[in-house]
Amino acid sequence: MIPEYGMYFIVSKFSMVFYTGRVRLLLSKGHSCYRPRRDGERKRKSVRGCIVDSNLSVLSLVVVRKGEQEIPGLTDKSIPRRLGPKRASKIRKLFNLTNKDDVRHYVIKRPLPLKEGKKQQFKSPKIQRLITPLTLQRKRHLLALKKKRCLKRKEQAADYAKLLAQRQKEAKVRKQEEIKRRRSASMRDSKSSAQSGPTAAKK
Repeated sequence: MIPEYGMYFIVSKFSMVFYTGRVRLLLSKGHSCYRPRRDGERKRKSVRGCIVDSNLSVLSLVVVRKGEQEIPGLTDKSIPRRLGPKRASKIRKLFNLTNKDDVRHYVIKRPLPLKEGKKQQFKSPKIQRLITPLTLQRKRHLLALKKKRCLKRKEQAADYAKLLAQRQKEAKVRKQEEIKRRRSASMRDSKSSAQSGPTAAKK
């Protein structure tokens, strides 16, 4: 393994813990696998060391660079993807299609296991975000409803403004009549007081 991969160290998240088993470290803010709930909080947690030995049953690796020879079962053969794209825009991107092309003819189908005495069957994914005539009809309907609501709001606003102007006009007329009535009443009072004044002086 070491000469094949050019003396790379296989490290884990805690690459400085040179130990084969688990150790309990005091973790603080900034360490991986730990999120403090308070400022300055530290917690003791169990962490496995970075030394690889026979105690490990599974080891996840990433091939960074391939050597001169092929790695059998890994780089010597290409394994195609089991499933193709499902979204309409991604199918268009894969096959370099335009908006006028029918995406349904380009879906990657998957062959099902062949049963005895039956034809070969295929399974294709349901295309997501597919623009159908029903989708366009629904979009037109929603736009029509939106326009209808907008017109209704404008009509209601115009009716309200008209009613408000009428009420303000009526209130103005009532106020002017009230002012006129008060003036006439005050003039009558002043005349009656002026007439009663000389008669009282004669007596």
